[in-house]
Amino acid sequence: MRKLLLALFALVFPLAAYPQGTDVNGKKSNPHDLSGIWMRSGGDSGFSPAKDIPPLTVAGQAKLKTAAILAAPRNNLVKQVSNAAESNDLALGCNPKGFPRLLLDTTHDYHEIIMLPNRMIQLWQEERRPREIWLDGRAVPSDEMIDNLGPSWYGHAVATWQGDTLLVTTVGLDERAWVDSFGFPKSLNARVEERYKLVDPNTLQVTLTLIDPDMYTKPWVSDVKTWKKVARKDVTRRGWYGLFSQGEALCAPENGKPFVKK
Repeated sequence: MRKLLLALFALVFPLAAYPQGTDVNGKKSNPHDLSGIWMRSGGDSGFSPAKDIPPLTVAGQAKLKTAAILAAPRNNLVKQVSNAAESNDLALGCNPKGFPRLLLDTTHDYHEIIMLPNRMIQLWQEERRPREIWLDGRAVPSDEMIDNLGPSWYGHAVATWQGDTLLVTTVGLDERAWVDSFGFPKSLNARVEERYKLVDPNTLQVTLTLIDPDMYTKPWVSDVKTWKKVARKDVTRRGWYGLFSQGEALCAPENGKPFVKK
């Protein structure tokens, strides 16, 4: 009887398990195919709204006090400045925003996901930046492996499917890059978990968890970040289709010179 009820439930409520139908390009939806060009449509511009920021450790508070930001502070330890020349935001000098900040920031427009048999590639219009996420079964780098690989602005990312949710784990992040544009710190021991899920053929939702006991007293859980799939016709300029045909949003060092302190 239980098996019969489960079978009937699956027939009556198929939408609960899989996004159905076709996307804006007429492609049949597949919950494990996140490919396409996406435009941010919802979610806070920081890691989370201010009310959800966990308490910082003593080391985290000390690090946060060193930040001088342009945005309205979300913690009274942060210093707000009135112009870019007074800020110590490395991104203003055309350094990489790093991860997870690039994913969170709402000042850019598009990013593209390319699904390969053993990898997922994210192409970000901002910085003209690729991000490589491995789907080949390799383990998340250990402490010793991270020491061998060294830190990087965008870390080392490994993903696995958990049903229709893609869990991405990133470690080995360069601690010089802020978590978000509000100056929050992270350490070399930080671990970021992203959970990607198609909720319908044209809507991708992502939640993140930052685990960094060096800087925060408990894991930091984000709000839901939402992207909408962009139709091919809307990412075509004068007949040339592609993510960068709408503008590469590349910050070259020459462009950053006016904002860099001497």
